[in-house]
Amino acid sequence: MSAKNSPSSATPFWRDERVLQTFGQVVFVLLVGLFFYSIARNMVTGLARQGMALGFDFIKGMAGFDIGEMLIEYSRSSTYGRALLVGLLNTLIVSVLGIIFSTILGIILGVARLSTNYLVNKIAAFYLEVMRNLALLVFLIFWYLGVFLKLPRVKDAIVWPGNILLTNRGVGIPWGIPTETFGTYRLILLGGLVLASAVAVFLHYRGLRTGRPPLTTLWFFVTWIGAAVIGWIALPSAPLALDLPYVKGLNLAGGRILSPEFMALFSGLTLYTAAFIGEVVRAGIQSVSKGQVEASRALGLSGFQTLRLVVFPQALRVIVPPLTSQYLNLAKNSSLAVAIGYPDFFYVSSTVINQSGRAVEMISLVMLVYLSISLLTSLFMNWYNQKIRLVER
Repeated sequence: MSAKNSPSSATPFWRDERVLQTFGQVVFVLLVGLFFYSIARNMVTGLARQGMALGFDFIKGMAGFDIGEMLIEYSRSSTYGRALLVGLLNTLIVSVLGIIFSTILGIILGVARLSTNYLVNKIAAFYLEVMRNLALLVFLIFWYLGVFLKLPRVKDAIVWPGNILLTNRGVGIPWGIPTETFGTYRLILLGGLVLASAVAVFLHYRGLRTGRPPLTTLWFFVTWIGAAVIGWIALPSAPLALDLPYVKGLNLAGGRILSPEFMALFSGLTLYTAAFIGEVVRAGIQSVSKGQVEASRALGLSGFQTLRLVVFPQALRVIVPPLTSQYLNLAKNSSLAVAIGYPDFFYVSSTVINQSGRAVEMISLVMLVYLSISLLTSLFMNWYNQKIRLVER
């Protein structure tokens, strides 16, 4: 055996690069753990000096305050936990609706920004530049105070088509009231959803066999809506009774009354985030080679077919990662609702802190809730991004 390959000439472990890397990572983790342990210990010690101990038992106590807008039953005698649940649902409804409508508006703006029509192009460019350079908090306050609170009084309500009432007390929209057949209709909707899913899976695999991408999403909704319409007609009575909003004294009644705070937050977040999504969509479309567009036109595809079948499938791999960031920003920016008085999770938790004095527990809970919302959103978008990549292969 040569001296070069003898065991005695092997690199000592204290000079082995792999060992040093592992050792460095272990030391770093221990230092980080020690840092957070010292912070937690200092916090517990400080609370103990004030005669307080960490715990969430206070959540079972009576809230004793009102919440102006709620999706579930709540009263002053409800618990803090119930109040926090009301705030969480308010946050989720604003976030989900904001993501849906800002995506639709953002796609329209992104496509309009690339339009060959001079007027459409410049209007979209002006909107994108103005909205992206505004401070969101300032915009929300202006949108609330300068738009929704400046709508006419109830007696002078603006009536839009469909019996939609716009006032400074809120926006009244028609709403459905469940009847005795609504339970059966929910089962019909569930069955229609299963049938629509089966149709979508069938069309997906058929497209893989034939090489011709079907309108899977379109037929999914057509099937589901068709089942809903057939079920509505087949039932002996309508599952929902239409309730129209109307003026009652100095306020609105009937239908569904959307408060000025909700409308300002929802529409403000939608308009603001749509500008950023529009730029993301524009960049994604421009990342597709012009040769792809020219080839699709040479094959006789229309402009809409080119956009749907050629451009967007390739642009999505560029669009989805930054789009995820915009969704996360919208969900986190919903906490600015405290500035306009909308009772979201952060607003309710602030009230709980003022009444219970449990700042550490509540702030930790708020951080955990927003972190969970962000992680779930990222998880779904990463799954969708991976799904797109697998389809492209």
